[in-house]
Amino acid sequence: MIREIKTEIITENVKEMCIESNHFLSPDMDKKLKEATNTEKSELGKKILNQLQENLKIAGKEMIPICQDTGMAVFFVEVGQDVHFVGESIEDAINEGVRQGYTDGYLRKSVVNDPIIRENTRDNTPAVIHYSIVPGNKVKITFAPKGFGSENMSRVFMLKPADGIEGVKNAILTAVKDAGPNACPPMVVGVGVGGTFEKCTILAKKALTRPAGENSDIEYVAELEKELLEKINKMGIGPGGLGGSTTALAVNINTYPTHIAGLPVAVNICCHVNRHAVRII
Repeated sequence: MIREIKTEIITENVKEMCIESNHFLSPDMDKKLKEATNTEKSELGKKILNQLQENLKIAGKEMIPICQDTGMAVFFVEVGQDVHFVGESIEDAINEGVRQGYTDGYLRKSVVNDPIIRENTRDNTPAVIHYSIVPGNKVKITFAPKGFGSENMSRVFMLKPADGIEGVKNAILTAVKDAGPNACPPMVVGVGVGGTFEKCTILAKKALTRPAGENSDIEYVAELEKELLEKINKMGIGPGGLGGSTTALAVNINTYPTHIAGLPVAVNICCHVNRHAVRII
C-alpha cells in the first residue's frame, strides 16, 4: 500500500541530524573511545584519549561542534518502493535540511561550488547523496558528515585477482600507514572490497556508518576485521599520532561481487569522532 510522506518531514529530520551529529558523539563511538582509554598502554596515549573525552564533554555542555571541521554532508537514503513523496523533490528537501542545520546550528560551512573556482556556497550544500530503492513504505536516512583531514588520507587500489586476500590486507595496512597522524587517530577504517572502481569506494564510505565493534555477518570478513584491527594497533601510530597501542577503534569491511578480472579495494578513513546518525521515517 502506497504511503505518502511530506518532504518537509525529511527536511526537519535532516536539519536535526546535522546539528546532533556535530555536537554529540554516537553511542558506539563513545563506548569505543572509553574502552580505548582503559586499554591504552602508552601514558601519553592515555592522556590524549582523556583529553579527547574532556573535549567531547565540553562540546556537549556548551553546544559547540565536537570537531571544527563539520564536514561535507554525506547521506545514504533507502527509500521504500511503496513511498510517495509529497512536496518538493527529495533531493531539494535534503539539501534544505542541510542548509538549515548548518546555518541554525552555527556549523562551519566547508563546501565550495566548483573544485577549481572554489567559491564557498555559504550553507554547506550541496550534500553527497546515495539512494537505494528497497521493499516497504519507510525511508531510512543515514547521515555522515565527513571531515577532509581523514578523507584526504583515503585510497583506492585496483588489485589483480591473483593478489588475493593477502593483497587486500597489504592495501589496507598501506593506506593506514601512509595516513599516519594526518587522519586524527584513533581512527575508524572503512573498507570496500569488490564491485567496480566507484562501487568499492561507496562500500567503504558506508562501512564507516556501521556501529564500531559490530563485525561483518560474513565469517571470513569478520575474522579479517579483527586481524587487521590488531595489526593496525601494533603499528604504534597511536592517539594523535604520538605513539601508543590505539591507532584504530574499528575496522569495518563491506564486500560485493566483482568481475573475474578485478579485485578493487577502497579504504576510507575517518577520525576519532566518526560522526554518523540514522533515522527511519
